[in-house]
Amino acid sequence: MKLIHTSDWHLGRSFHGVGLLPAQAEYVDHLVDVVRSESVDAVLVSGDVYDRALPPPDAVRLLSEAVTRLIDAGAQVVLSSGNHDSAIRLGFASDLLSRAGLHIRSDVASVGSPVLVGDAAIYPLPYLEPTSVTVTDELGVSRRSHEAVLTAAMARVRADAATRGPRTVAMAHCFASGGAESESERDITSGGVAMVPVSTFDGVAYAALGHLHRPQQVGETARYSGSPVAMSFGEAGQTKGSLLLTLDGDGAVAAETVAAPVHRELAVLRGDLEDLLASREHDAAEACWVMATLTDPVRPVGALDRLRRRFPHLLKLAFEPSGQVAPVRSYAARVRRREPIEVCCDFVGDVRQGAAADESERALLQSALEAGRRGQDAAEERGRTRRRGAA
Repeated sequence: MKLIHTSDWHLGRSFHGVGLLPAQAEYVDHLVDVVRSESVDAVLVSGDVYDRALPPPDAVRLLSEAVTRLIDAGAQVVLSSGNHDSAIRLGFASDLLSRAGLHIRSDVASVGSPVLVGDAAIYPLPYLEPTSVTVTDELGVSRRSHEAVLTAAMARVRADAATRGPRTVAMAHCFASGGAESESERDITSGGVAMVPVSTFDGVAYAALGHLHRPQQVGETARYSGSPVAMSFGEAGQTKGSLLLTLDGDGAVAAETVAAPVHRELAVLRGDLEDLLASREHDAAEACWVMATLTDPVRPVGALDRLRRRFPHLLKLAFEPSGQVAPVRSYAARVRRREPIEVCCDFVGDVRQGAAADESERALLQSALEAGRRGQDAAEERGRTRRRGAA
């Protein structure tokens, strides 16, 4: 039997202001192809299907198209809710949809009731918010922590799994011990307790985990598939995709990473402005989404526009000056009792992180001040003339 483990689609998410829906649509196309080519029996999505509780219409449309195409390709689809999803909205008409091969689990009351795919029992655990009275009352726990509610949920799973064959899979959306975070996950800490021991998922053949966006193995039979699309520059260099699971008759699981298509690579650049603009080392980054950190001792004028001429997909610009930068006093303190030319030169130094105006700039500023004075004098003289005429 073959299953695909995926999670954290976050349909409707943006990346530094750029919508990710085209990249997510490419992943859906890829997933449909894998289901067909590998004769996959079921696709498991372990939470955070949407990026927010009220998803935009185009995200809802993409999910509708995705599950329809996956079912048409021959797989059942099992979705569980994550901390980004609205359990009520995601679970709408779930009983009716299950007849068509789409199994959505977003209600705590469903915990311990499997989705049967052939002789395999899939146990989707919706995201269990430990501060919810509905969750703690249903599971019969008094301690409001992720560990407490998931321990109680897995007790139900193990009780039912004991009556089944060896092919048992749990799906959960949580932060399991040993997992490495990325920058793009939303914190699920509750009462200071977010971590769940990976041993919580003992007793099943495989634990298909969601929430952490970095693909990783956290236990002998517990893995995170990671998000199929990168959502932070901290994920640069990661291989995004899904896990193709092969379950043998004894319940042993072999997991193989199936890389997803990359809509646009990420590039993280660091250096002074002239190096970033001129170095051939950065040629490949011209087609990437780029984060650049400038290390010039003084912030260069017009850096963003100049960088975007070479890197049109620059999304983030940071400034970390190297060496010693001259301390800059507050602007208000420096303009007191100063000549206009000194105020202007101080302003130039202020916006350039302490680099003072040079002689040519000082002369240009002096010329502008003189022109301004002449213009003001002429305007005042015209005003006096008009007033005398009126008198």
